[in-house]
Amino acid sequence: MTARLLGAARPVMLAASAALAAADAHAACPIQLAVYGEAQSGAEIDFTPTGTSATITNSFRMILDNNTVLDGIAMWTEGSASRPHGSLMYKCPTGDVTGEELAACTVWEGVIYSADEKGGVGLLPAEGADAPKSLIFPDLGPSLQMSAAYGPAGFSKVPWDIFVLKGCQE
Repeated sequence: MTARLLGAARPVMLAASAALAAADAHAACPIQLAVYGEAQSGAEIDFTPTGTSATITNSFRMILDNNTVLDGIAMWTEGSASRPHGSLMYKCPTGDVTGEELAACTVWEGVIYSADEKGGVGLLPAEGADAPKSLIFPDLGPSLQMSAAYGPAGFSKVPWDIFVLKGCQE
């Protein structure tokens, strides 16, 4: 009887072990490989390593419906109240661009916040740190809805401000 119970419990124990391993993988994911999702619109954020940039601390893409892709960066401001200043851009020109051209294609700017599993709020960490449970992009939806990326030629589902960690790229 005991052998039969142990045999029946084995799949449950294996599933529990797999769930714990997946939870550990989320906790150990570095921010530069993190993938986040937003439940309301299905939008997703994929972080990528920034390389050797002296000013950009994080690089990412926001993927909206209709395959609309926004390019994102974060740069930490200088001074005693330094913050990760994020920008999302849509169809920016490449190469040597002016500040005016960059401003015209920027669809959202602001501080990127993070939140842990206990609800503690912090700031977006730089590369090398563990990915936080959630990211907060204040006023993201209204900014994107007023952008050139919204509408018939772009996306139609407006994301909310909070994105939750979904996984880690390999």
